[in-house]
Amino acid sequence: MTVTDHKPATLVLPPVPYAAALLGGWWLNRHVYAIPLDCGEATRVLGWLLMGIGLMLLVWTMITFWRHRTTVNPYRAASTLCTDGPFRFSRNPIYVGDWFVLAGASLLLTTAWPLLFSPLIWALLRYGVIRHEEEHLEVKFGEDYLRYKTRVRRWL
Repeated sequence: MTVTDHKPATLVLPPVPYAAALLGGWWLNRHVYAIPLDCGEATRVLGWLLMGIGLMLLVWTMITFWRHRTTVNPYRAASTLCTDGPFRFSRNPIYVGDWFVLAGASLLLTTAWPLLFSPLIWALLRYGVIRHEEEHLEVKFGEDYLRYKTRVRRWL
């Protein structure tokens, strides 16, 4: 396989673990055992705030990808190494945005269940997605990506 043909061997579609945690957490809270996460109006306000931060980060990241004419699809090869916009602060701003959305949605659903799935989500993303994306970027962009990795953290 040549460098131009190389693409990530992503094992998990990244939004799936988050969606499964939210749906599974909601179901468990309703039908098995409730783990309430409710501090009144503050819970709703903080939930919407976290959701808003996550969605703004996702939109900012998508705009950055589109501006660089590269793909957001984790199964396709990147055509450009993005190091500006939200990529100045995190190598994985979409996944960070997803965490904010997960936390906000958990508060709005008033259940801690989705947050209890966080370690599993982290492991699925770290080893099923990010490991493969980083390998792809290292093969595709070489020293440029290695230098970028030394400047910018994986998460925050």
